[in-house]
Amino acid sequence: MKFHAFPQGFEWGAATAAYQIEGGSLEDGKGLSIWDVFCLQPGRVQNGDSGAVACDHYHRFRDDVALMRGLGLQTYRFSISWPRVIPFGAGKRNEQGLAFYDRLVDELLAQGIRPCATLYHWDLPQALQDLGGWANRDTAKHFSDYATTMIERLGDRVTRWITHNEAIVTAAMGHLFGVLAPGIRDLKIAARVTHHLLLSHGLAVQALRAARPGVEIGITNANSSHEPADDREETLAATELARDFDTRLYHGPVYGRGYPESVVRYYGSHGAALPIEAGDLETIAAPTDFLGVNLYSRRRILADPARGVGFRDAPPTLPLTEMGYEQAPHALGDFVRWVSREYGKPRIYITENGACDATAPKDGVVDDQLRLGLLRGFLAGLHGAIADGCDVRAYYVWSLLDNFEWSFGYSKRFGIIWTDYETQQRIPKASARFFADVIQRNGVDA
Repeated sequence: MKFHAFPQGFEWGAATAAYQIEGGSLEDGKGLSIWDVFCLQPGRVQNGDSGAVACDHYHRFRDDVALMRGLGLQTYRFSISWPRVIPFGAGKRNEQGLAFYDRLVDELLAQGIRPCATLYHWDLPQALQDLGGWANRDTAKHFSDYATTMIERLGDRVTRWITHNEAIVTAAMGHLFGVLAPGIRDLKIAARVTHHLLLSHGLAVQALRAARPGVEIGITNANSSHEPADDREETLAATELARDFDTRLYHGPVYGRGYPESVVRYYGSHGAALPIEAGDLETIAAPTDFLGVNLYSRRRILADPARGVGFRDAPPTLPLTEMGYEQAPHALGDFVRWVSREYGKPRIYITENGACDATAPKDGVVDDQLRLGLLRGFLAGLHGAIADGCDVRAYYVWSLLDNFEWSFGYSKRFGIIWTDYETQQRIPKASARFFADVIQRNGVDA
């Protein structure tokens, strides 16, 4: 093995999301989210699970921050529950909900951990969904007001902000395929949602800048490294189409390039035009400070003229994780290189990266070697991308804790710390010890 040293000042952290860990779903004035409602609908979530309790982080956050400090985390990415702080999505604020995030941020800072706040990680207030949710343009304005509320409350202590986590998942999985909340299957609605999510991002950037001009602001998306399955010309063209639908659709407008023409044509041919109004694209392109990259695997692409989008996934050639993802650790470095070339070497933070590994405790030890090995490979590949000139400044492992994995309920485990959902016992896994060593040495053996 060779030791790969990361640049001086590189930041190491872990990430979580509010609905996946907090619990306290109806406590202290919190409003309903679309996930509170989705989980009550039969057949939506595996085993009928919900995030009503999850990891009980709402009550145990100080213990969890102590675990972070024990690992040596330098930064922690969490999301804010919009319905916890503004129960109906607009209007009256909930002081008890705001106070929770005050306490969390203060505890992080007291332990020497830099907070990174994500404004939206999929838990829209149900009251706004009842008015059309992200398909309603007004939701973008409400999101901007919510951003103002949070920056005014936390901006004196939180200097790194992410507007949206994985807009592609909200739009596609929530509104096209219907497997995540709010469970809608409608291309016309998904098109509207896509545009309004990005519009809300731009409005939020403006709001955050107006309140605190010096803060760091970015957006993060779900990414894959796209690889042509062979070297035929039609396969290469199909791979670019896949990048249009998966990546350029959500990154292009943020970087002032607008929507890919291939996607605009596809939506238009299905009567699902993007609802762009005058000035929208300029708003969406408000300058940001970093690009957040979430990545777990690759996609191998083949041309498929029979499909309207013109491409499909090729069969996997690598072993799969329990989530069905190919074990492709090279994908992280590959994608970082591609996105750096595509958008002029933006500052990048790896805001999620990890692996599903359900290894159970044995004699009090969780020896999750699959996750550990993939993390080693991901980090080695990332180091290579940095050596090639990519401007990567931070890495957040997903996830700190095993938690509620959306429609999979508690059947999948991504944490570097084991969670016993009955007792709420936490057990750092082998991957946690590995990651602590990476942090201490600012590098990885691979």
